[in-house]
Amino acid sequence: MASSAAPASSKASSALQTRARHGIALIHARIERRLEAERDQLVLWVPVALGAGVAAWFVLPDPRSWTAALLVALATGLATLATARGGRAPVLLGAVALGFAIGLALVWARAERVAAPVLARPTIAWVTGEVERVEPLPARRLVRVTLAVRAWDGDGRAPTRVRVNLEADGLRAGVARGATVRVRARLMPPAPAAVPGAYDFARVAWFAGLGASGRGFAPVTVVTPAKDGGAGVRERLSAHIEARLPGSAGGIAAALATGDTGAIDEPDAEAMRRAGLAHLLSVSGLHITAAVALVMWMTLRVLALSPRLALTGRLPLVAAAAGAVAAIGYTWLTGAQVPTIRSCVAALMVLVALALGREALTLRLVAVGALVVLLAWPEAVAGASFQLSFAAVTAIVALHEHPRVRGWFVVHDESRWRGVLRGLASLLVTGVAVELTLMPIAVFHFHQAGLYGAFANIVAIPLTTFVVMPAEALALLLDAVGLGAVGWWVAGKALAVLLWIARSVAAAPGAVTALPVMPHAAFGAIVAGGLWLAIWRTRWRYAGLLPVAIGTVWTLATPVPDLIVTGGGRHLALRDDAGRVAILRDRTGDYMRDLLSEAGGLDGEPALLSEEGAAQCNRDLCRMERTAAGRRWRILATRSSDLVPAAAFVPLCHDADVVVSDRRLPHRCRARWLTLDRTMLARTGGVAVTFATQRVTTVRRAGDAHPWIMATALPVVAARGRVSRFVRRDRPRGDVRDYGLPSQSRMSGGDRRRISE
Repeated sequence: MASSAAPASSKASSALQTRARHGIALIHARIERRLEAERDQLVLWVPVALGAGVAAWFVLPDPRSWTAALLVALATGLATLATARGGRAPVLLGAVALGFAIGLALVWARAERVAAPVLARPTIAWVTGEVERVEPLPARRLVRVTLAVRAWDGDGRAPTRVRVNLEADGLRAGVARGATVRVRARLMPPAPAAVPGAYDFARVAWFAGLGASGRGFAPVTVVTPAKDGGAGVRERLSAHIEARLPGSAGGIAAALATGDTGAIDEPDAEAMRRAGLAHLLSVSGLHITAAVALVMWMTLRVLALSPRLALTGRLPLVAAAAGAVAAIGYTWLTGAQVPTIRSCVAALMVLVALALGREALTLRLVAVGALVVLLAWPEAVAGASFQLSFAAVTAIVALHEHPRVRGWFVVHDESRWRGVLRGLASLLVTGVAVELTLMPIAVFHFHQAGLYGAFANIVAIPLTTFVVMPAEALALLLDAVGLGAVGWWVAGKALAVLLWIARSVAAAPGAVTALPVMPHAAFGAIVAGGLWLAIWRTRWRYAGLLPVAIGTVWTLATPVPDLIVTGGGRHLALRDDAGRVAILRDRTGDYMRDLLSEAGGLDGEPALLSEEGAAQCNRDLCRMERTAAGRRWRILATRSSDLVPAAAFVPLCHDADVVVSDRRLPHRCRARWLTLDRTMLARTGGVAVTFATQRVTTVRRAGDAHPWIMATALPVVAARGRVSRFVRRDRPRGDVRDYGLPSQSRMSGGDRRRISE
């Protein structure tokens, strides 16, 4: 019986293996048919793979994980290509794996190559350096100067490059690019993200080679003047435009010509952002296209005046060459930022395609631009500029490559009014598609999403492209003979209309929706789904809607943090039971107010804890309560640098669930659940706490070994042993007896123990 059962079992196993192999073969055949139908799109996954490798380097924490990911990707790519027996699926998988490995290696190598000394701790120093860049900020009455350090008279190791803000009033004219200056400045290490999800200047500064930033004190001594006066073409052009058009109008006009946005008043810049028009201030595809089109049109018109040249039929090639020169020159003039370089490469590809008689506006053109940026500046993948720029262009091209959309908006033989309506509908549909595409990126980086941007752009884009930029170009040309007043008048009126649109839309109810910090995994799912939708052409592209939906639901379901604490512990924001956000310190700067509001999902001004009924505050302390998940949470925070009697303060610590302080607390002062003092915050950075889920999110992750983190690791250790100096005030501190604390006049010698060691 046993011998007869064994062959039966063997036959059953063999049949199962045969079915499995047959099923795998069917799946492989279906995938191959899909890929064969998409063969023209496969190459578009190469820059996506490179970008994924770069992103993985930023997400993974340390060299061990970077090495492991690199080796796994290399092994997968090489093994797949070596064992492939024909077909597109193995080749695609191998190419994507190798592209991932190349992207990770590229950004890792660049991070090591740009390594430069970083200031160890805040200090006041005399710095002598060569001026590399001068950025006037007229709206803030400042001038931002980047110096290559030549001599250093300060504590610690000298950074090789620093950036200081100088008061514009009284600044000597000799402070110009190429000059050597000496200045006394208060400098700080590049600041990391203050709270989870905030802008990480330390990361950006690392790749820019900046070792410190701060504020300089007058007077500034010019050691060696610039050879040619220092003012470059860009600076002189910006100053010329701002002199012709004062205020924010001149700032926007300068931004369109040179990319310099320093003269735009902050309220108007905020209105442009809230109205979804901020892309007009960053020189990118719209501006490059307008400049190239204008130069080509003028070249054709001028050269066509010669019958001999017109009859040769080569005028389009000459005009294309002139447009290419204009694109390259405009890119150089505006500072060669990432969006401008991408747009310049795209414009050159379009001109080459037109010269060869090929279709120009395709996703391959976008892919080439992405490859150029990734190979030169792989770290740009983590920035909002790169993501917004390429997402917008990809959405526009992918939308208009769709057969139905192309059929709807292609030129028809119809009346003029129907053509105008068709054009307006095209702008609206394109605007809505772009807004939907950019919304997750805006939420991820800025914690806000605009609602009316598509409608504002219907008027703003044509106004900028066909009125403002041509009028400004004409005015600049006519200024050479002193006749540019008319052009500046037209440009000024058009810019006034643009600003009115921005202010009106920004002030409309519901113009901006504030959202909390988006989880990285949710953002990754939305990006992956969006790329799947944009790149593929057959019906399986719609499978990308699933990860987009998952990421969207995940984001909306993410609870807003209840408590947000900055990395220094000096500032915090608390969400009360009614959903209002209140901040700890009454005298808090606008930047920190906006930062805490955005991180807390608030669109507007936060309240003050000292004015909230759920909080008890005096000059030194605040005690708050928050109900979440059926539990009452008690939070205690210090809000001054005065002496506090330890004998009464320590019991308050034990009674609190969370204690927050910008100083080092004694070991006896420990909260029941979480103590965030200077020692802890030096390890964690900024903190966001959600009481309902008891989730604590930190800026710094355990084991994070990225170079800009490691560059400040020593100062963090040193800060633990440093003694804080607290100032005694002679004036009354207010009624402190609400906390059971004696007044300062009643403090004995033994009670005058500092909270900080």
